[in-house]
Amino acid sequence: MKDKFYPYIQNLQNQITAKLEEVDGKAKFREDIWERPEGGGGRTRVIENGNVFEKGGVNISAVHGKLPDSMQKLFNVGEADFFACGLSLVIHPKNPMVPTVHANWRYFEMYDEEGTIINSWFGGGQDLTPYYLFEEDAIHFHQTCKTACDKHNPDFYPKFKKQCDDYFWNAHRMEARGIGGLFFDYCKATDLMTMENWYDFVTEVGNSFLEAYVPIVEKRVNLPYSDAQRKWQEIRRGRYVEFNLVHDKGTLFGLKTNGRIESILMSLPPHVQWVYDYHPNKNSEEEKLITILKTPQQWLE
Repeated sequence: MKDKFYPYIQNLQNQITAKLEEVDGKAKFREDIWERPEGGGGRTRVIENGNVFEKGGVNISAVHGKLPDSMQKLFNVGEADFFACGLSLVIHPKNPMVPTVHANWRYFEMYDEEGTIINSWFGGGQDLTPYYLFEEDAIHFHQTCKTACDKHNPDFYPKFKKQCDDYFWNAHRMEARGIGGLFFDYCKATDLMTMENWYDFVTEVGNSFLEAYVPIVEKRVNLPYSDAQRKWQEIRRGRYVEFNLVHDKGTLFGLKTNGRIESILMSLPPHVQWVYDYHPNKNSEEEKLITILKTPQQWLE
């Protein structure tokens, strides 16, 4: 499965970065090939200071070796070898009317001393973080996610949508990071789903990403915005940073497995503000967003 999934994400990275460069029209992705001393490596691609995208990364990696002590405790296992590969992306547009987007698709294997696979699973998802809420954009994003899910199981969208709402929750702020999408993890073989079935599902979601996001970018990128709206974007980006550094399992996994720090932290936006005890004006578009983020929404009902 790893020999099938890693070429898939290599190709998907090429597709996504080519399309985003086309949308931006100015900036190009800078590529770094890196190696992990304990085994494996990756291909990091970062775009900065474009016409459309202020900063973004579309990264792939495939790492392997001894499972670190911290991960042994997490998985409640003894010494074991592991393999993990995935594509992770975060895109921060310049215009606050265009939402930030995050996506990740990954595969993990664990082996015994003889090298036999003793556990394997898929994970991933995609989610949207707007600064100004356009309900039709939220509906488009969620409908694209649901369409991908429905091709495999009608129960997947409501299940993985709820898992996304639960996961991307800034508990210390009592609000969602964004308006959600899909989140799934530990997708293992069952009587109903083989690993091949999971591969087909995860790649279906991966293939839906550009359709979910690019039309929203193209619709909003030329809208005017003020300095005050830009300030609001930077304040909300601070909440994004808080989630990634406090709660995000992917960030913590990378840090605990001696991952490449530049690749792990590429998700952080370049310009952020933390304004003391900031509250948006009553009945403003900014307050409307905060109100929505306090309670998970059913965008397709």
